[in-house]
Amino acid sequence: MTTTLGLSATALGFSMKRAAAAEYSLKFAFNLAETHPITVRAREAAARIQQETNGRVELQVYPNNQLGSDTDMLSQVRAGGIDLFLNSGINVLSTMVPSASIYGLGFIFPDYDTVWKTMDGELGVALHKLIEKVNLLPMEKMWDNGFRHITTSTHPVNSPADLAGMKIRVPVGALWTSMFQTFGAAPASINFNELYSALQTKVVDGQENSLANIKTANIVEVQKYCALTRHMWDAFFCVANKRNWESLPADVQDVVSRNINQAALDERQDMAKLSESLEDVLAKQGLVFNQPDTEPFRQKLRDGGFYTSWREKYGEELWAILEKTVGKLT
Repeated sequence: MTTTLGLSATALGFSMKRAAAAEYSLKFAFNLAETHPITVRAREAAARIQQETNGRVELQVYPNNQLGSDTDMLSQVRAGGIDLFLNSGINVLSTMVPSASIYGLGFIFPDYDTVWKTMDGELGVALHKLIEKVNLLPMEKMWDNGFRHITTSTHPVNSPADLAGMKIRVPVGALWTSMFQTFGAAPASINFNELYSALQTKVVDGQENSLANIKTANIVEVQKYCALTRHMWDAFFCVANKRNWESLPADVQDVVSRNINQAALDERQDMAKLSESLEDVLAKQGLVFNQPDTEPFRQKLRDGGFYTSWREKYGEELWAILEKTVGKLT
């Protein structure tokens, strides 16, 4: 966070004239593309914050890894170089708070109603308390990154057996690797910015992502089939550097947190609508969809000890809170 006086500024990537420079300038960074709903809503929040504070506060939005990789940005928000960082609990924040990944377990959420009942409820509160222990302050609302689905270039995935031996790209994270190994696949951890090339050169035959990411990354150009498995749900915590945040006046904290949380709620609606419309858009571009029965996948994870293993890692307290909304997993 920087505090400046008497300088002119251009905020948020679009032209906006102001009578005076911002008194408080906050950096808000994440890895999503410029066209992603998260970026759009973040910029809207920045404009509202600037307006409501009469230019006292400038929220500078840095999407698309402009300030470095997720690992780099996590280090920066811990050090205070970044004020607010939007990141996944599954494979980013979990490097510091292992339990933050619990919501990414395979096949636990049947729909968005269950997601938000869980994450805006008792489990979300418990995870926030764990995050605060590492001197990061999470905003109240998570930002939706969508349900994830499996795409392939070789054949449709209708059952767990169709994943046996498949070379599939997964993000860097133990939860993904563990799940796809249980299915008998050969998961390869590859960074998102290398995904398209890996698919194009046949380093891997498949990958898994939300429809929004499949669209924005042009995955349809290098994949033929998409199984609507909804096997994992991902979302982002918005975390603030504790020292920087607590140095802000209470009225500034209120305006910033209120608008960021509202942006998260608006973005959730965007993603829900996109999940309905993007299937048609991608189908017209040539992606062939199928809708497998997910229960055999969930049973395969049970039989393979996936849930039992992760229950031991997360502990009985968090596991019991999770099962209150998603039902028994083991």
